[in-house]
Amino acid sequence: MTDTGAVERVRVTGQGADRRASRLLHGAREARLTGAPSGVVPRAEIDASWDRVVRSGIDPDQSPESELLEADEIEHRRRSTALGELMPLLRAGLASIADAAQQIMVVTDTEGRVLWRQGNTGVLRRAHDICLEEGAAWAEAATGTNAIGTALAARIPVQVHSAEHFIRALHSWTCAAAPVRDPRDGRLIGIVDISGPASTFHPATLALVDSVARLAEGEIRIRHLAEIERLRAVAAPILCRIGGRALAVDVHGRLAAVTGMPPVDRLPLPKSLRPGPVWLPSLGMCRVEPLPGGWLVQVDEGGAPGAPRRVVLDLSRPRALAVHLTGPLGSVRQRLSPRHAELLYALAVHRQGRTASELARDIFGDATRTVTVRAEISRLRRHLAEVLAHRPYRFGDGVEVEVIHPEHGADLLPHSLAPVVAEARRAARAT
Repeated sequence: MTDTGAVERVRVTGQGADRRASRLLHGAREARLTGAPSGVVPRAEIDASWDRVVRSGIDPDQSPESELLEADEIEHRRRSTALGELMPLLRAGLASIADAAQQIMVVTDTEGRVLWRQGNTGVLRRAHDICLEEGAAWAEAATGTNAIGTALAARIPVQVHSAEHFIRALHSWTCAAAPVRDPRDGRLIGIVDISGPASTFHPATLALVDSVARLAEGEIRIRHLAEIERLRAVAAPILCRIGGRALAVDVHGRLAAVTGMPPVDRLPLPKSLRPGPVWLPSLGMCRVEPLPGGWLVQVDEGGAPGAPRRVVLDLSRPRALAVHLTGPLGSVRQRLSPRHAELLYALAVHRQGRTASELARDIFGDATRTVTVRAEISRLRRHLAEVLAHRPYRFGDGVEVEVIHPEHGADLLPHSLAPVVAEARRAARAT
C-alpha cells in the first residue's frame, strides 16, 4: 500500500503488495546509505528511524547479536521495574494470543534490554538466531530499526515489518511494540512487544499490543489509588491533631490528605528526601516525617529564615532548561518548560518587575495576552512561590539572580520567538 505525493511513501502490508513494497524499500534504504536521491521513502515513523540509525553508524549487514546481560543483572532489573508486578496481566493479555499466532511476547526495560519473553516454543527457538532473548539489547543504537527500539526512541506504538527493519537479518520478522508509562508521573517504564516470523503479520497486532499496554498502565493506576487510600487512613487522624498547614503525600508527592491549606494534585519533592527540616519551593520551610508509604509534611509558618537567597536560571542547554534555588539548607533543581524559561528570563532581565501586559509583550509581542501570562505565572508559582512575588511580577526582594547563558549568546533559547529573547540574541550577534 502506498501514499502518493512528491515522493512515493511505501508501507509493507504483509499481504499481496509485500514483494513490490519490499523491493521498493530495499532501494530506498540503499539510496539512504549512499546519499543518492530516491523517489521512494518508507512511512514517516520508519523514515525517521532510518535517519537516526544511519547517523548512529549501524551497518545494515551486521548481525543483531549483542552481549547478553548476566542472569543476576536481569533479575535485578526485573525487581527494579513496576513491570514485574504486571507480568501476570501481560501474560494473560498477550502471551497466550502470541502462542496461538505463532509469535512471542517480549517485555523490555527502558534501555531496550529484554527482561521477559514467552510464547510459541518454535518461535522462541528461532528467536535465538536473531538474539531476541533475555538480556539482549534491542535499542535502535544496537539493533537498528525494530519495533522495540523505535518505540523507545519515538515514545509511540509502532509496527515494523519485514524490509522496514534496517538490519537485513531481521527482514524475515515482524514485530509490534508499545511503550508502557507510569501514570503517576508519565515516566516510561518499559516496552511490550509481539514478534514473530514475517508470515504471521496482521495489521491488528499493533492495536492489540497498545491496548494491553494501556491495561497495564490502568493496573498501575488502580494499585496506586489503593496505596493512597491506605496512606489516607493512616494520615487522617494525625492531621486532625495538627494545627496549621500540613499534608500527607506518597513517595511520588501525590496528595493523600491535607489540612489548613488548599489541596494540590502533587507536591514536588526532592529526589533525596529525608526526615527533618527541608525547604520545598512551593511551600517554603517544612518539617518532614515518614509515614507508611509516604511523608507527613508540616509547613513552618515562620519559615522565612529558610527562604532561598539565590536563583540560578540555567539556559545553557536548550534540552535541559532548569532553575536552581539555593538556601541555607542546600539547593533544589527544577526543570523548566521553554515557556517558563522565557518568563523567568524576562523577569531576570527586568528585576524591577513586570505587569501582566508587559510580560505579554515580552513573551508574545502582544500586550493583550494577559490571561495566558497570568495562567503560566500561576503554574510557575506552584513550584517557585518562595522566590516569585507579584504586583508586579518579579523575583522577591533580597533574592540574588544569575542567568547562565549558552556559550554563544546568539544560541539563547534558539527556538523561542519571544521578543525579549530575540532582542538578546540580536544584541549578542552584534557584539
